[in-house]
Amino acid sequence: MQCSYDRRGNSVPTILLLMQRRLYEQGGLRAEGIFRINAENSQEEHLREQLNDGVVPEGIDVHCLAGLIKAWFRELPTGVLDSLSSEQVMQCQTEEECGRLARLLPPTEAALLDWAINLMADVVQEEEQNKMNARNVATVFAPNMTQMADPLTALMYAVQVMNFLRMLILRTLKERRESAVEDAAVSGADPSDEDGHQSPQMHLAACSEEATERAHVAEEAVSDSLPRIATEEEEEEAARSSHDDAAFFSENAAGSSTGHEVHTKTGRSSSQNHRKGRKAKRESTDRASLPAEKLKGSSIVSRINSKIEGVEAWR
Repeated sequence: MQCSYDRRGNSVPTILLLMQRRLYEQGGLRAEGIFRINAENSQEEHLREQLNDGVVPEGIDVHCLAGLIKAWFRELPTGVLDSLSSEQVMQCQTEEECGRLARLLPPTEAALLDWAINLMADVVQEEEQNKMNARNVATVFAPNMTQMADPLTALMYAVQVMNFLRMLILRTLKERRESAVEDAAVSGADPSDEDGHQSPQMHLAACSEEATERAHVAEEAVSDSLPRIATEEEEEEAARSSHDDAAFFSENAAGSSTGHEVHTKTGRSSSQNHRKGRKAKRESTDRASLPAEKLKGSSIVSRINSKIEGVEAWR
């Protein structure tokens, strides 16, 4: 028979791949009771003739296609599992044991079994729509995988084959889930190479963040080095202080031309002037950092204070 490779690399007859493709295209996997419900014999015979001529017609009943796939295995000269003894099949009780036994098959039978198991697994994955679980699918396939002359022996052996196929189906579904989890983990991992080096995109993003942080630090340093500009409240306070100091100097100068009585009052005012002079010096020092154009009041206060100190020294 002409053979082709399936998606898993198995070399199987091309006619099986054609029927499988048409079954999937027509939604056969979601048809309720697929591989369990039998089509009409007349329709199946007509389709068989067309398939033997290499033609896969459109609009085929999916149950007819499923029945012909089972018939293909049933009509083989020897069953796919005939190379295994019934004792070997009966001793398999776990999925791992069934997998090891399946690897003992000859290459041709192993490829056919792997293709059939994956077909059954595809059916089981649509169990919610087709109502076919692993046991149901294995039950309808088991009689077609062996060839025995004694019907009673074949029936008893079919139970063991059904369990063997069910284990292989569950094992295949488990492997698919594990593969899906691994693919999801790889797709969500950090895009680094085997040595842990970041990809160019990650490196560029890191450099951009570092440059932004350095720019913020430089901006703060420049802001701290600039002179502080006085607020409106500070300017008003400086103007009031200058006006009070000027008034005090005028009063003190008028008192210097009077007699002893004025001298006594001036003596009391001298201590007040001394305190105000120290306050003016502190304010002058605090305003030293202000821009020159906004410190005209401070220069006036400084000249007044120097004159007051000269009067005090004369006395």
